[in-house]
Amino acid sequence: MKVLENGANYFKQLYDIDVSKKVKQKNKLNYLSWAAAWAEVKKNFPDSFYTIYKDEDHNIYHSDGKTCWVETGVTINELEHIEYLPVMDFKNQSVKLESVTSSDVNKAIQRSLTKACARHGVGLYIYEGDDLPEETKNVTALQTECFDLLKKKAELSESAKAKVTELCKNADKSANGDPRLIDDSEVLETLKKSLIAVRK
Repeated sequence: MKVLENGANYFKQLYDIDVSKKVKQKNKLNYLSWAAAWAEVKKNFPDSFYTIYKDEDHNIYHSDGKTCWVETGVTINELEHIEYLPVMDFKNQSVKLESVTSSDVNKAIQRSLTKACARHGVGLYIYEGDDLPEETKNVTALQTECFDLLKKKAELSESAKAKVTELCKNADKSANGDPRLIDDSEVLETLKKSLIAVRK
């Protein structure tokens, strides 16, 4: 697996992106649109590209004579993941070859592209049945814990109130002293430990 120059794992970088606000639902199933998935890929890795694989007759779908499927590859950080997806109807049933339309094939390609992006990490947690990636859940929990500690410790005394206010402001200057505006889990972990240590 490719590793970024700063040592970060590119998969984790894409997996930790919160796309929950872009998730839609159809037939009681959550899904991410191909446009939203591809936008996140290109924002983080501008050199990425996708490939729609054609059959030997240059058709953009493949067939076994009865049904058909599409094959889409997404290359990120020089690593390609390929997704094979049947051409399906609105009930997620394979469409018979003689009934397949260009619209059916186009929709299958879009879904295949999204799933190929997911193999690289983008929105993969949606297919795992989770609402948010683990990192986002962790940050949200820490924000709440730190904010609760801030209120609790501020009630101890005026000096404690001044101390926790200073700690929160110094933790992240852009957050203006509000832990709920800090989105770095490491910063929040450090702040949490500092707030716990505050006494009267």
